[in-house]
Amino acid sequence: MVLQAEEGRGLTTPASRVLVATAVPAERDAVARAFPEPPAEVPLPGAVLHRLPDGGPDLLAAGVGPARAAASVSAALTAAALGGTPYTLVVSAGIAGGFLPAAPVGSLVVADAITVADLGAQTADGFLPVTELGFGTVTHRPPEDLVRQCAAATGAATGAVLTVSTVTGTAARAEALRERHPGVLAEAMEGFGVAEAAAALHGTPVLEIRAVSNPVGPRDRAAWRIGDALAALTTAFGKLAPVLMSWKPA
Repeated sequence: MVLQAEEGRGLTTPASRVLVATAVPAERDAVARAFPEPPAEVPLPGAVLHRLPDGGPDLLAAGVGPARAAASVSAALTAAALGGTPYTLVVSAGIAGGFLPAAPVGSLVVADAITVADLGAQTADGFLPVTELGFGTVTHRPPEDLVRQCAAATGAATGAVLTVSTVTGTAARAEALRERHPGVLAEAMEGFGVAEAAAALHGTPVLEIRAVSNPVGPRDRAAWRIGDALAALTTAFGKLAPVLMSWKPA
């Protein structure tokens, strides 16, 4: 755990502890490249952390989809809490599909709302979110001040990022999501699961940051720019590290 001196008293207090959760190792490694020293592996029950030195965040390839991401993040948060070094912030990060024209390929998005798009019931009259069925939640909202700081540091757009279990592959579904979620910028597969584990279960603030690799809509793999999106993620975390590591909940 990194310690910092308390001004004028010669005491030490815990610095901010940040966990960055990606879906796959390629995204985790893109974040790691923003830091000068390589991470060390730290095995945990149910998860393997990559720990950056000198006060950098811990990195976790949490798995694809909201369920696996929630399970892995919860394992890491539980281990940290039991070890007496709880995290102060969890960041869901990676690549995503962007809704054109607001989130073009290569751009960066910081979520001001992390919303699950397909948790509910499909009826003859349309889709009903789980909240309209009388239980659950569909949206987690990251801290507003942190969203503003991250957007200012990176030039990212801010807006809703949807979590889906089935990636959008048609123009009709893309339009339906736009209609249900005005102002949506991107869709990915893990953010809501990470938020359920962090904010709902552990009371830890959560943030979602995405680099856009492809447009949301008909699948056209030739138009995907995964390498460019991963490079944008690296660049973003080079700018975000001071913001994330110094932020503390109000």
